[in-house]
Amino acid sequence: MRIASLVPSATEMLFALGLGDDVVGVTHECDHPPETVDLPHLTRTVIPPGLSAAGIDRAVRERTERGGALYELDSELLGELEPELIVTQAVCEVCAVAVEDVRAVAAELPSDPRVLSLDPSTIGEVLAGMRELAAAAGAEEAGDRVGREAADRLDRVAEVAAGDEPPRVACLEWLDPIFVGGHWVPQMVELAGGEDVLGLPGERSRVAEPEELAAARPHVVIAMPCGYDAERAAGEVRDHAELVAGLGADRIVAVDAAAYFSRPGPRLVDGVELLAHVLHPDRVEAPPAGRVIELEPRPHAELGVRG
Repeated sequence: MRIASLVPSATEMLFALGLGDDVVGVTHECDHPPETVDLPHLTRTVIPPGLSAAGIDRAVRERTERGGALYELDSELLGELEPELIVTQAVCEVCAVAVEDVRAVAAELPSDPRVLSLDPSTIGEVLAGMRELAAAAGAEEAGDRVGREAADRLDRVAEVAAGDEPPRVACLEWLDPIFVGGHWVPQMVELAGGEDVLGLPGERSRVAEPEELAAARPHVVIAMPCGYDAERAAGEVRDHAELVAGLGADRIVAVDAAAYFSRPGPRLVDGVELLAHVLHPDRVEAPPAGRVIELEPRPHAELGVRG
């Protein structure tokens, strides 16, 4: 089957299901596994590069408020690839080409592809979506196997992390303005043996004021700016050092959100394991280097790397 993936999480799912050879086109943001980089790119962003966090937020708001698209779809290339299945999403309007636009383009293609939109808000829905994708691609057995393995890993980490008084955790999905992590993130914190003091499972991410965050009295702040790796997340924390330090947390941690938190795909399980180590380092093995950076909280100006 010829499959076009218009969302990075679906691309990761397809490769995890052993369907990588069926993928004929991906997005400009697909970077895992590495072989996806060489596949034809079907999308591009209209947000200019090099903007600050506030600049990105402002550009996104300006375009969405006037009904403009954030991504452009190369419909000509899509037609040349003759897909039989197109995978997209509608859960986040700033993460992919609008599903209505995808359906409109697909309706004009000679290959008459099926359009499958995966729109999870919880970890359970992520795993269910993986099985739905597997069924659509004729790989039901792989879907059952991969889903079962993911569920088993989540059960194991939850069992290891349970027991103590859960630390109070604040997950920041953006820092200017401050967005509190939602959707599957609060569940990830709970499975990792923590208590998300701001986010609600299955609910959308939302803007929060610094006063609300400080009043929540988090023990641990997890900086996970959407689409950023750990180094870039740590840079954002340093750029907003006074604000983050003012939350009064004992620990401040920057993580690779692009890989393990932003995308509702197979690597959310790695994200839960990562969080479990952050919250319970004496019980859960450390993740590979580069996935998490712990910063030394300071009351003023700067945040240094905790050595």
